[in-house]
Amino acid sequence: MAAPRPAVNVFTFRDAQTSPDPVQEPVTEGPAIIVLDNGSFQLRAGWAGKGPSLQLRSVVARSRGGPRSLSRVGNDIPNLEPLRWLLRTPFDRNLPVNLELQELLCDHVFQKLGVASQGYVDHPVVFTEAPCTPLHVRQMVAELLFECYRVPKVSFGIDGLYSFNHNHKCLSPASGLIVSSGYHCTHILPVLSGRFDAKNCKRVNLGGFNAVTYLQRLLHLKYPGHVSAITLSRVEEILHDHCYVPEDYMEELQKWRCPFYYEENVHKMQLPFSNKLLGSVAPSEEKQERRQQQLRRLQELNARRREEKLQQDQERLDRLLYVQELLEDGQVEQFHKALVELNMDSAEELQSYIHKLNIAVEQSRQRVLAEAMDCKPQTPETMGGEQDDMEGISELDPMYSEDQGETEKAAPNVQVLSSKSVYQKYNW
Repeated sequence: MAAPRPAVNVFTFRDAQTSPDPVQEPVTEGPAIIVLDNGSFQLRAGWAGKGPSLQLRSVVARSRGGPRSLSRVGNDIPNLEPLRWLLRTPFDRNLPVNLELQELLCDHVFQKLGVASQGYVDHPVVFTEAPCTPLHVRQMVAELLFECYRVPKVSFGIDGLYSFNHNHKCLSPASGLIVSSGYHCTHILPVLSGRFDAKNCKRVNLGGFNAVTYLQRLLHLKYPGHVSAITLSRVEEILHDHCYVPEDYMEELQKWRCPFYYEENVHKMQLPFSNKLLGSVAPSEEKQERRQQQLRRLQELNARRREEKLQQDQERLDRLLYVQELLEDGQVEQFHKALVELNMDSAEELQSYIHKLNIAVEQSRQRVLAEAMDCKPQTPETMGGEQDDMEGISELDPMYSEDQGETEKAAPNVQVLSSKSVYQKYNW
């Protein structure tokens, strides 16, 4: 027998967890300018001329109404998936609109960069923003930096233009077309003779977030048995580490149609092994025993509820009979007060309700006695039909099977009074 062929290009998920950022040494020499690349997916910060020393996700884990001291920011969250429902972001698409969360991000950055000044930031700040940012958004961010942190100077700029000017230092003035693909939006930025042409720039509401969610939906549809394992973080790992943008799309399609090229270049992702996926099928005898136990529990619960209802009806009937005895004893004033409390108008209405309630109590008592006398052990053959009927009934709705039919049988004999508030007055 030939040896099994080894798996080619099989990758496992790293499921990388972040660690808290250390506090860095403050910069004492030079201009000491702080650069904040405030992206909607990732925030990068550092000192000018030294590269980004902090890279963290632009998210805050904070419960609604929770104190600021319990908030966790960026890399302080080791794994995003368990806290996905608690994550908040200051961005609406690519615009920072929640200044409270933006302040938490800035607090974290200034603290980790080792800003030595107490109560304020004594360094100029370069703050990136989206192209054609509304003036109101820029005004709110400037107000946060000047009034909350008391920074001496702030410069706003577009990250794509900064990168273009840095990579074309030798070509001055340079012209080109910038395609800036972000997490929520993609911007097309024309540069003519070193100047940004804002009138002809375009924005496309398509970015990395749309690619991640679309890929996740495709994988959920293809592998419905692994929906819980295909998380958003793992899809982001697939997109960042195993996907690429081809230079010629049609030529790339022709290559992937070849089976040999497919076998050599395909990436296969291995999900973590879990014993839950190998759920053993319970034998039929165990299933039948569980159904019988469920049936017995439902029957006992229904019987207990019927007894409680019978007791409540009996207490109501005793109360009404006591009010009727007041009239027979000649205590007319107390009788009329009791009628008002019961929301009844006359003695005839009281007598009619006593009669109907008496019939209902008697029928319920006879039904309980009949069930107690007919309680006999049933054979598996007779239990089978009842078990099939009770299989889909949840324990949260135990009155569905028996009480519903019994109430329908008792309905012709016990009619509801015209006064709807009578039942509210009887619950002492």
